[in-house]
Amino acid sequence: MTVRAAPAFLSYAQNLEDYHLALLFAGQRDGFYIDVGGGHVVADNVSFGFYEKGWHGIVVEPQPMLAAAYRQVRPRDIVVEALCGRTAGEADFFEADRFHGLSTTSSAHADAAAAAGITTRLRRLPTVTLAELCAAHAPGQIDFLKVDVEGAETEVLAGNDWARFRPRVILLEAVTPWTMADASASFAPILAEAGYREVYFDNLNRFYMPEDGLDLAERLPRVPTAWDAVLHLGEYGPAHRDVSHPDHALAQRIDPGCFARLNAMEAADLAAILPADAEPGHEATRAALARIACYFDGGFVID
Repeated sequence: MTVRAAPAFLSYAQNLEDYHLALLFAGQRDGFYIDVGGGHVVADNVSFGFYEKGWHGIVVEPQPMLAAAYRQVRPRDIVVEALCGRTAGEADFFEADRFHGLSTTSSAHADAAAAAGITTRLRRLPTVTLAELCAAHAPGQIDFLKVDVEGAETEVLAGNDWARFRPRVILLEAVTPWTMADASASFAPILAEAGYREVYFDNLNRFYMPEDGLDLAERLPRVPTAWDAVLHLGEYGPAHRDVSHPDHALAQRIDPGCFARLNAMEAADLAAILPADAEPGHEATRAALARIACYFDGGFVID
């Protein structure tokens, strides 16, 4: 097995989103993010790398198992187990079985999932607005807002008070689920009216900045970054086998049969399976366990 050197940058995100954000905020030791549609607490996650560096923020994740993992792994974050929409109230949510990233508020996208053999379960969930979240929890400066909600990005943006709450950077998944068609025409007018301008497109997400803060955009590359420019968490093998994995030493000391349950276990339960010198309640330990649980024998673990 090839042993990798420690990476200069380890990306957790689906399409280098965290790397591009890291370019923008280079040298900034702490900050605040809002992650709408958080997804898995580590894998394909845009904000986890920033949390590790000491940042914190609001994570909106309506799927109970995923929201619970955030509370375990990222206790400094404010976890909102709800939908984010145009108005406060309730909305239908089609929760995908196993493929959590395909869960959606769009019945059309749920039908497309069904046609592909993916089962969804209809739930009626509470909705909150972005403005409400910011008023309740955000500090004076919001460094970035990330929105990935499988086709409902416009609804999220429509619920903000743009005169009061103005993130320095906004990134949105800008393609339609399944077809990958450009979806930005639905939300771009909201951002233009709020005084934001598109500064970057990575072939999946569009990045926006306020017109009075465009100098920061000079730190972005002129063309999408090559995939192999940085190392990705998914390139490691199972943590207990890949000696290059950042958590290999810890993983070797845990029964692999427990890996799938790590993100859902309380500190007291973890204490029974962890080595005596590990601290089950410590943030660094919980982050390591989440990385170990992400990919196991090639399987994506969401528990």
